[in-house]
Amino acid sequence: MKDRLVIRGGKALQGEVRVSGSKNSAVAVLAAALLCDGVCIVENLPMIEDVCILKAMMEALGAQVELREGAVHVDATGVCCHHAPLELVRQMRASNYLIGALLGRLGKAQVGIPGGCDIGTRPMDLHEKGLRALGANIRLSRGEYVCVANQLTGAEIYLDQASVGASINIMLAACKAKGRTTIVNAAREPHVVDVANFLNSMGASIKGAGTDTIRINGVPRLHGSTYSILPDMIETGTWMAIAAATQGDITIRDCVPYHMESVSAKLMEMGMYVEEGEDYLRVKGTGRPHAISISTMYYPGFPTDLQQPFAVLLSVADGSSVITENIYESRYKYIDELRRMGAKVRVVDRIAMIDGVDALWGTAVSATDLRAGAALIVAGLMADGTTTISNVKYIDRGYERIEKKLQVLGADITRITE
Repeated sequence: MKDRLVIRGGKALQGEVRVSGSKNSAVAVLAAALLCDGVCIVENLPMIEDVCILKAMMEALGAQVELREGAVHVDATGVCCHHAPLELVRQMRASNYLIGALLGRLGKAQVGIPGGCDIGTRPMDLHEKGLRALGANIRLSRGEYVCVANQLTGAEIYLDQASVGASINIMLAACKAKGRTTIVNAAREPHVVDVANFLNSMGASIKGAGTDTIRINGVPRLHGSTYSILPDMIETGTWMAIAAATQGDITIRDCVPYHMESVSAKLMEMGMYVEEGEDYLRVKGTGRPHAISISTMYYPGFPTDLQQPFAVLLSVADGSSVITENIYESRYKYIDELRRMGAKVRVVDRIAMIDGVDALWGTAVSATDLRAGAALIVAGLMADGTTTISNVKYIDRGYERIEKKLQVLGADITRITE
């Protein structure tokens, strides 16, 4: 089936919306559950396509996985297979977490080169460096990583870049290694902390997550636990952009406001109203945005995953804005689609120069990746006329029932299944 979203824009969205659990946490936490010797219950789980793909991979490895509304029960006691199905691995980037999890559980892993959205080079060299330092032998054979470790042993590992994926993969393998592992220049993103907290709930000994130095003392086994994952900060930021773009007034519930400080700061710089509560954000559009500059950075800087929706918002700003993409080199593929809607954007290498126009107009566009798809939804909601978005499969990978949530806020959006 091929779904399309049809949006009739120009409506100021108002009301309350609740944020789902973090996609980036969910895929890593589920992989981490393979290390457990009992039953894990993961709550606040987003019901998205990536979770369904990972569920299928885990079941192929021997785990029993039961999805319920907002939660998953994982029993990994039967996991004895170390070879992940290649056709599933190719569908999502986060399948690389199976390497660290299977090495930690079985001492061996065979996982294909991961797929996922084409947003630029996402090399595995830092993953390999860290796992080799723990004692794993890794080779690439016919498009698959073949990994073996007779005994994982703690080590000090310096990451040349603060890679989220490498930090998590090393944690997964190291939590059952012999001795202490130290990750220097570790990623500080909230979902790195979430994975560490989940592992600790199962009996791991991890300290320093959320800083640039993580210390892991290996333990012989991990037990079952019940854990609730963090709200999705990228979904939160998407709702913030939607509120500002539609000149709406949206209260975003079940979020973590301090995770969004860089985003809130940019919205206020544009002249928008942002109110922070303990577990909510209220964002109100206050007129045409001021032109600003944005540079994407590792957390706690401005997230690369929110660059696209904010580019849409700046496409109607008063003046010229500049976005510098410092994380991925191919995150501007959606710009051609945005130009179809009347945006004036020039891209030179990693820099996008945006001259604000009075309005965007609706037309037929196609999502090129997950976050680009979210950006086109923002564009459709603020555009004059009707926008039709194809390749909705990308959006479904990371956003749970997004059209239903938008309809509650007053959006005129319909999903059409062919």
